[in-house]
Amino acid sequence: MWRNLIKMWKSDNLLDQAWKQSFEMLDITHEMFLEAIRSLRESDDSIIKKEIRDKDKIVNQYEQEVRRKVMTHCALQGPNELPGGLVLVSIVIDIERIGDYTKNIVELAMAHPRKLDGGLFEPSLKKIEEAVKDNFIRTKACIESSDVKAAMKLLKEYEYVNPECNQRSIELVQEKDKKLTIGDAATLALYFRWLKRVNSHLRNITTSIVNPFDRIGFNPVNKTEDI
Repeated sequence: MWRNLIKMWKSDNLLDQAWKQSFEMLDITHEMFLEAIRSLRESDDSIIKKEIRDKDKIVNQYEQEVRRKVMTHCALQGPNELPGGLVLVSIVIDIERIGDYTKNIVELAMAHPRKLDGGLFEPSLKKIEEAVKDNFIRTKACIESSDVKAAMKLLKEYEYVNPECNQRSIELVQEKDKKLTIGDAATLALYFRWLKRVNSHLRNITTSIVNPFDRIGFNPVNKTEDI
């Protein structure tokens, strides 16, 4: 199904433009995410580059443009084109949400100007950060190549991320690391939460390759739980 959708999108000028803009959106949110992590985890000041907010505005603008182009295409071509248009709109909504959660991380960095250290949670935090960074790259590769096997592998490989984020947040509430300050513990709990949400929206995008429209955002192959 995914390959057929891409062929349809590329055959129409409006949808081809929208398809290319979705890739630009994903690249921009990836850049925002990396800069947000740098600000929170590697910097001892609260100065956040204006470029992050400017990039978020671009993402929001692209989302609106994609919606307009899809709506125009469907209005001109008829209801048979609606399913493909809905899939594309679903993807850009997830990308826009990634931008929103990245802004949440930026706000954390502004409120916590010192470089954030995870204490006892540092090994787990680093592993999750690297997983989400890799997820950005491989999600884009999967949708570009229409590689269902690669998409399934990606979903399986990083299915631990969300449960681990949940568990670390619970452990922070339970004060498992007594050496953490209240500010550090609160920041870490929120950070794990935002990492989980970014990862979830990347997974939603990946499921659009392997699932029909009604199951985008859910695990493939007889699994019914939300991913």
